[in-house]
Amino acid sequence: MTKEELNNVIGGAVSYTSASFLNALSRGIEALYSIGRACGTALRMLISGKKC
Repeated sequence: MTKEELNNVIGGAVSYTSASFLNALSRGIEALYSIGRACGTALRMLISGKKC
């Protein structure tokens, strides 16, 4: 494709609401949630002395 043809291409997602951005955001939130849950479980096990 020539440079002029590339300039005329319409499409793609350039904004912050693109699917890849939302996917990365949800994966980051999920990772933070998992870390918090693991830390909470470890703290509860240390305090209570039980594993169940």
